[in-house]
Amino acid sequence: MPPGSNSSSIKQKRRATRRPKNPDGSMSLVEHIQELRRRLIISLLALAVGTVAGFLWYQHSFFGVTSLGEILRGPYCSLPIERRADFSHDGSCKLLATAPFEMFMLRLKVGALAGTVFASPVWLAQIWGFITPGLMKNERRWTFAFVSIAVLLFVSGAFLAYFVVSYGLDVLLSIGDNAQVAALNGQQYYSFLLALLLIFGVSFEVPLVIAMLNIAGVLEYEAVKDKRRIIILALFAFAAFMTPGQDPVSMVALAVALSLLVELALQFTRINDKRRAKNRPDWLDVDDDAATPLSTVPGGADAPAPVERPAPINPTPEPFGSSAVQPSGPVAPTPSSFIRGNAELGDLGEKPTSAFDDVL
Repeated sequence: MPPGSNSSSIKQKRRATRRPKNPDGSMSLVEHIQELRRRLIISLLALAVGTVAGFLWYQHSFFGVTSLGEILRGPYCSLPIERRADFSHDGSCKLLATAPFEMFMLRLKVGALAGTVFASPVWLAQIWGFITPGLMKNERRWTFAFVSIAVLLFVSGAFLAYFVVSYGLDVLLSIGDNAQVAALNGQQYYSFLLALLLIFGVSFEVPLVIAMLNIAGVLEYEAVKDKRRIIILALFAFAAFMTPGQDPVSMVALAVALSLLVELALQFTRINDKRRAKNRPDWLDVDDDAATPLSTVPGGADAPAPVERPAPINPTPEPFGSSAVQPSGPVAPTPSSFIRGNAELGDLGEKPTSAFDDVL
């Protein structure tokens, strides 16, 4: 037996015993679990590769791109020198480390976060591939649109938070600067920065939630069009409680951005409600106790239709010699047959006779 014949026979047996996929995409419970396990493994491998790339990028720059550590320290290093402590004695901007493993763990956490962003196309594709077989064609289109908009809104909120951090730190670190100087360690600074990025990104999903509720028919524009003042006040209160530093700059930036996005979402609900009302049939707006008006327009349910040509009652007699079964034996004459026979004799010019004339 050749050396590779054993392995080839095993592969052929596995292919033969492998269950073919159903054309409609339906799977059993075991197949669903196997599919989920396979996609989880692929996602975890992508996250691991992305974490390694983020860990290396934290301290090194590649292809002319600034290192990740310098990018994240940008808002802190943009502060005036008198607002932050200088421990390097060479004018460089560095954060403080107060524990032996703090620098390693901080670099690992930031690398894992960057790896999650790097690997997002892979694990998002795996999630999409797992839920797509259970969705209809229309549902797939809506789901893809909502996921794309959600990612775009989250990234926009994170970018806004990154540029707001420097102004927020300037306000926070200027309070009491005549008696103290800020010496932030990496754990405190990155916790503040990442929390602000996350809060801004998640808060930017509020307009998408409003649009989804309107599409589902839960929220209508008529119910919220007169409550804009209450909505704006609630957004400012939400921003005041959710910003980690409670500084006025971050609070106002988040509240103003959310107010603009919510107004865009409300305009979407207004347009969508108009479109839905235009396509809504009139009989859905009639009271249950009232009679439904007739729809006599062309194409309506009660529109007049042309009368069809009536079908003949008696079928056409079959010609002689047809395959129809003929009665056997003598057939009793009927009155109609006598009348038809007499009429035929009258056409020939003969006097019609009957059985009574023969007796006479």
